[in-house]
Amino acid sequence: MEYTQQDFKSSMEIKWCPGCGDYAVYAAVQRALPVVAKELNYTKERFAFVSGIGCSSRFPYYVNCYGFHGIHGRASAISTGVKVANPHLSVWQITGDGDALAIGGNHFIHAIRRNIDINILLFNNQIYGLTKGQYSPTSKLGMITKTSPYGTVEHPFNPGELIIGARGTFFARSLDVEIKLSTEIMVEAAKHDGTSVMEMLVNCVIFNDKAHGYISDRENREDRTIVLHHGQPMIFGKNKDKGLVLDKENMKLKVVEIGKNGITEKNILVHNAENQDTGIHMMLAGMKMPEMPVALGIIRNVKDKTYDDNVRDQLEEVKAKAKVHCVDDLLNSGATWEVE
Repeated sequence: MEYTQQDFKSSMEIKWCPGCGDYAVYAAVQRALPVVAKELNYTKERFAFVSGIGCSSRFPYYVNCYGFHGIHGRASAISTGVKVANPHLSVWQITGDGDALAIGGNHFIHAIRRNIDINILLFNNQIYGLTKGQYSPTSKLGMITKTSPYGTVEHPFNPGELIIGARGTFFARSLDVEIKLSTEIMVEAAKHDGTSVMEMLVNCVIFNDKAHGYISDRENREDRTIVLHHGQPMIFGKNKDKGLVLDKENMKLKVVEIGKNGITEKNILVHNAENQDTGIHMMLAGMKMPEMPVALGIIRNVKDKTYDDNVRDQLEEVKAKAKVHCVDDLLNSGATWEVE
């Protein structure tokens, strides 16, 4: 059966603030699911959405498939249980920067470390929106919020660096306004065998408006971001005249201008998302303005054995060697006595 976007839309009224970036991510999901279903030959019943607590965590109500609205910070734990209990399902975890990286940080990094075959959509608006504007683990240093009236003194997480440091096998990043790019990322994440983490840079129009405005602004977006594609040179800019090279002396990425100082397209570093080594991927994930463009697209996509595979293989191995195959075998095993 071939699905349309309408097949995955529920009848529930969407209750996000007008202008919230979550709407754009929702639109990308609605575009991606029919493509995933077609390319992987999935029925709608194979999709399950799990969430924690937060504005984005209302998501399961808005998708017409299986859903579970969990508790704060526990989306990764619930997603893990769902996937292990029913490996047949395509599990999508919806979480925010507070839900995943604060109270849920422990579950989040261990889901990634275990490489469970789930798809995690991390909505990052650098603020707690549902509880009305407290700073989050990704809020910028010095940011003034309800809980940091003089500016936060905490250094923020960079989710990409955290994910790659936890041995993540798939990490991608997109902006809420880049719906086409987000859709492409989601399709590839669904195909990836292992934990796929997609950081969605979304705007909270009420409590942190224009948090990502410096790079999402249409006028400057092409000069301040770089969209990565596996196997292609890392070129960016309105005129496609800038690129990244590796400064081998300092082992750092550097921006150069094509056509100046003898630099040609051949000098530009080619993106290899499938490189097992994390070095370049970590650098790409850590780039920030104004010194460097912010990397969008699929930064890392490598193969490794999954937790699901290991559980299945272990069970098969144990069953093959086991002498007990049913309850009768168990009751009659070992020393037995007849009681008169």
